[in-house]
Amino acid sequence: MAVADQPQPPQTTQKKTLRLPFDGLLLVALGALLIFGLMMVYSSTFDWSYRLHGNPATIFVRQVQWLVLGLALMFIAARVDYHWWRYLAVPLMIITLILLFAVLILGSTVFNAQRAFFNGSVQPSELAKFVIIVYLAVWLASKGDKIRATGYGLIPFGVIVGTLATLILLQPDLSAAGTIVLIAGLMFFIAGADFLQLGGVGVLAFGTAAILLQLPTNFAATGRQRLADFITALQDITQASWHLKQSAVAFVNGGLFGRGLGESHQKFGFLPTPHTDSIFAIIGEELGLVGCLFVIALYAVLLWRGYRIAAQARDPLGAILASGIVCWLSLEAIVNVAVMVGAFPFAGNPLPFISYGGSNLVVSLIAIGVLLGISRRVETEPLSRKVRATGLLNARFDFGRRDGRRRISRSGGR
Repeated sequence: MAVADQPQPPQTTQKKTLRLPFDGLLLVALGALLIFGLMMVYSSTFDWSYRLHGNPATIFVRQVQWLVLGLALMFIAARVDYHWWRYLAVPLMIITLILLFAVLILGSTVFNAQRAFFNGSVQPSELAKFVIIVYLAVWLASKGDKIRATGYGLIPFGVIVGTLATLILLQPDLSAAGTIVLIAGLMFFIAGADFLQLGGVGVLAFGTAAILLQLPTNFAATGRQRLADFITALQDITQASWHLKQSAVAFVNGGLFGRGLGESHQKFGFLPTPHTDSIFAIIGEELGLVGCLFVIALYAVLLWRGYRIAAQARDPLGAILASGIVCWLSLEAIVNVAVMVGAFPFAGNPLPFISYGGSNLVVSLIAIGVLLGISRRVETEPLSRKVRATGLLNARFDFGRRDGRRRISRSGGR
């Protein structure tokens, strides 16, 4: 008699998934932006580089060197626990203030502004954007709910941001000062400031800007001229400034698919600074609307992953720090694109990871490294459902144990 086959338990197979120590999509978007940026820097500078240095690749090679330095520093920042920025915030702020003072005395004068060292190669204002994010993240996270009190929150906040912005305005650099004020205001809101305080910050910022624009200074005259040009362009594009008209010509010539890589006409003396502030217009002319939308999509992915990292951060410091970095990069990209299409008054904001410039590229990559470091802690130490449900995310954590594990402080007892 044949023995019936015994039912065998179902065999389960485990799929091995590749888990990166950092946010993978963020790295993909960043890599695409960097490659695209190198391509556009060479396309927009080979003629200028040949006429200035006798080699069409000289400026491109400089950008590659800055990129290598920035990637190395990004890797270091990504491997460092972001809580160490608590100890670096004050020294970095002191160094930044010293550099901002020094550039007013020893800096190189370019386009009637004294903003950089070494003939424009190193700009302390770019470092200031990153440092104010780190400093405010540490400061706001340490204050907690006290930031809603005027003496603990609004007044010290105004002093910190106002000091840094004033030093940058003296260079003068209107766009960098405005960027710092806007980033700081957004971080203040994210940290828990109420709408009344935000209204006070907004009134103070706009009031200060209105007063500064009335002063008999070079930067005030420049600001008034830019605002007047913007209003005129909204009414009649044919009466816009030379920069905006040439930018419009570039986009019109590019059409849907563009003239082709390297085939821009506007970069040959028509568009001012085609490799820095105006590089998005060159993208529009050479790669058309499709190329512009591709770049915007890459920024959208980068910002989406950045805000996701901020939302999943394990403590207030990580959340505020990640939010500040993402707000900064998104603001720089939005303003640059808006200026080129005539939707915003002219500002000198670079297009992150694409525009030529060592200071902005290196500092932006360091900021991405910090963001990757925050994502690394999220990936390696996922929050449990119980922690999310009970709201223990807002508890104060102790990192004092030798093994580095968190302890949640209790309300009473030992």
